[in-house]
Amino acid sequence: MRIRYRGKVDQGVGRVRIKPLEKLVIVLEMIKFEHTIFALPFAMSSALVAARGLPDVRTLLLILAAMVGARTAAMAFNRIADLRLDELNPRTANRALPRRLISIGAAWSLVVVSSAVLITAAFLLNPLAFALSPVALAIILGYSYSKRFTSLSHLWLGLSLGIAPVGAWIAVTGRIDFEPLVLSAAVILWTAGFDIIYALQDVDFDRRFGLFSLPARIGPRNALLVSRVFHTGATGLLVWFGVISKLGFWYYLGVALAACSLLYEQSIVSPQDPSRVNAAFFNANGIVSIGVFAFVALDLYL
Repeated sequence: MRIRYRGKVDQGVGRVRIKPLEKLVIVLEMIKFEHTIFALPFAMSSALVAARGLPDVRTLLLILAAMVGARTAAMAFNRIADLRLDELNPRTANRALPRRLISIGAAWSLVVVSSAVLITAAFLLNPLAFALSPVALAIILGYSYSKRFTSLSHLWLGLSLGIAPVGAWIAVTGRIDFEPLVLSAAVILWTAGFDIIYALQDVDFDRRFGLFSLPARIGPRNALLVSRVFHTGATGLLVWFGVISKLGFWYYLGVALAACSLLYEQSIVSPQDPSRVNAAFFNANGIVSIGVFAFVALDLYL
């Protein structure tokens, strides 16, 4: 998403003076707010199954607040942690923090406020949600440094999104059951699979600076094979979730749609040509998450 900034440049300090509305757009782009569609539909799917229908409005709003707070805190913290790397990487040098369109102080404020939103929403939900909220924060914030020491960073990102279905289930029921753990595992493998594809864009950069992405460590071709294994496993786990949750035909139709989207995603990216990564990353994965949620809702309604 490319944004044109119409603010004036202050020659004295070399910063761009930006109108409030434009700054809001910059912040939303910095935290990739549109990517909330990846984890949120799975959280809502879990909430629907836990309630065997639509939970009460208060619970839904608190789940939404917790999700947005967690996602915003994680992305803002990631931008802070990766600032020096983003400045050096041509693909990311145009981001808001490297260009000083947003100050470090403002980014930290966003992390603190968003974390507080997550913890407050968890407190208002139930004691277990509140007790586990610091654990959730540690997982989603810790991911930002994982690429510096482990090639399992893709799975760490998967866990960061994968805790969403468990969190939503706890929000509705006040306990942890087996069903959301299976859905969480599916989200972990699905996320890790598409994150490996996304990392194809930075293979040379990661190797030069000693970062532990899987494509940089074992090569793009082998990494894509791992991604395909992960996505196959994710599809199987989605089927298993339907079985143990006693979902019906419409849910499995949604899983079939998700499987076709993952197959398409894998087919349009090659080790030699990562130019279609963004189409694979956003379009196909948006269909997976929203599609599963829509068919869960349809199955439970019918």
